[in-house]
Amino acid sequence: MSVLTRFAMLEQSAFRLLEHAGYLKGLLKPFKGKGALEGWASQCEALRDDLIMLAQRQVLAQARSHPFNLLPTQLAQQTTGAGTTFLRWRNLDRTRMGVALWQDMIVNPATPPGLINDLHAIEVQRAVLNMQISLLHTLARQARDCASKLTHADDIYLCRTGYQADLSQSHPGGECPKYQASAKRR
Repeated sequence: MSVLTRFAMLEQSAFRLLEHAGYLKGLLKPFKGKGALEGWASQCEALRDDLIMLAQRQVLAQARSHPFNLLPTQLAQQTTGAGTTFLRWRNLDRTRMGVALWQDMIVNPATPPGLINDLHAIEVQRAVLNMQISLLHTLARQARDCASKLTHADDIYLCRTGYQADLSQSHPGGECPKYQASAKRR
């Protein structure tokens, strides 16, 4: 007996247009400066944004269509303060949000049995996409944080080795306030 499904899970072909392998290869290389880290962070952010678009176009679009749009709990997108977007379950009046709403809908006898498999597939897809989006966001943030640390290390190095010509461009008078401040704390 075949089960009728209304929701189509994302297949590998949906990801082929994304450069999904490049960012991991980029992680395992010797970064030689902040520029390489900034570039890799930008790649991670672009890939994260592409995944968000994929989620909106293919997953959210299906989850908002008939018959899912008739249910009391629906899939929606939520933009975070950190600037990324995730898929979340929410009720119609937007007073509650979270996977508990999906759980309630699955166990509710009023939910049509013919939708249970599709609702499970949507939840699996939602959880996986949110994880992928979160990881890419974290990798980009960590790469930018590391680039900032390299800038700080370069500043201290330049102060210590006496490259005054380089310092005079970024620090009036050729002084190194960051180095002096950290030296005072010792």
